[in-house]
Amino acid sequence: MNESDPRNARAGDALLIVDVQHDFLPGGSLAVPDGARVIAPLRHCAALFAGRALPVFATRDWHPRDHCSFRPQGGPWPAHCVAGTTGAAFAEALQLPAATRIVSKGTHADHEAYSGFAGTDLERRLSDGAVRRLFVGGLATDYCVAQTVQDARRRGFDVVVLRDAIAAVDAHPGDGEHAIERMALLGAVFLDSAELS
Repeated sequence: MNESDPRNARAGDALLIVDVQHDFLPGGSLAVPDGARVIAPLRHCAALFAGRALPVFATRDWHPRDHCSFRPQGGPWPAHCVAGTTGAAFAEALQLPAATRIVSKGTHADHEAYSGFAGTDLERRLSDGAVRRLFVGGLATDYCVAQTVQDARRRGFDVVVLRDAIAAVDAHPGDGEHAIERMALLGAVFLDSAELS
């Protein structure tokens, strides 16, 4: 198989799982409709990457209780993913590999952070690991996934978005589809997890 084929996970690739936390899943304080459907494909991909000794990263919102994005502070969202709470924990069904590298974002009360690159050391850690291409899935398509993909492309990473492993908030109808269009225009490639080999 051609090394540039997005179906071929290889050295220089990493899996980036975005914000698959309890508060973004059914029953959570900021649940993404159909958010739970991303878990099975991401679990499959995480096992595949770990089995090849390829790095797996997982971002998480890790907010202080008075975070600026929360409604009591004038933000648009209900309180969610407060550091150390059950709502901020990763979904157990993901079965994240033991070596998963955690990236915490939104850790300062006065700074919003949708992207996994915003205010984190993710770029340095990817560069230190000689990662050139990211396979991205998680929640939500129209916010943290889209912003993470945008920042990854701006930093020169190739990006493969796992089509069956993203789900949108759709605060406004069509937001998820518009986000997919924007990611494609930025040069992201789309692939179903089952196509990975």
